[in-house]
Amino acid sequence: MEITKKYIDDLTYKILGSAIEVHKHLGPGLLESIYEKCFIHELGLRGMHYKSQQNVPIAYKGICLDADLRYDVLVNDLIIVELKAMEGILPVHEAVVLSYVQMLNKPKGIIINFNRTNIMHHGQKTLVNEIYQTLN
Repeated sequence: MEITKKYIDDLTYKILGSAIEVHKHLGPGLLESIYEKCFIHELGLRGMHYKSQQNVPIAYKGICLDADLRYDVLVNDLIIVELKAMEGILPVHEAVVLSYVQMLNKPKGIIINFNRTNIMHHGQKTLVNEIYQTLN
C-alpha cells in the first residue's frame, strides 16, 4: 500500500475518533496512564495496530545511546501520539513530539490532552514534518 497524505489524514481522523470515544466515556480529570490504557484498547477495537511506551533510540556521533526516552503510542507504524492530562498543551510538548517524529522517521505526530471539555477544539494538536510534506 502506498502511504499518502490522504491515508495519513484518514488515520489521524480515526485516531482522534478513538480519543473522543475514550473522553466521552471517562471525561476529564483522570491520570494520563488511565487514558492511555483505554485509548490503546479503543485503537485495537477499531482495528488499528499500535505500540506503546517503546524506547526512542538516540543516535549521537555514531553511537546509539541507551536513554529512557519513550513515546506514548505509535499507531500503524506511522503516527506518534503523545497523550496528556493537564491544563493545556505547551510549546515544549510540541517540541518533544517533533523530536520523536524526527528521530523515528515518521510523518506526523498528534498531541491529545484529555483534561479538556472538548478534545477537537482545545485538546489536540497535529504536527507534521518534511516527510509528510513530500508525500502525494
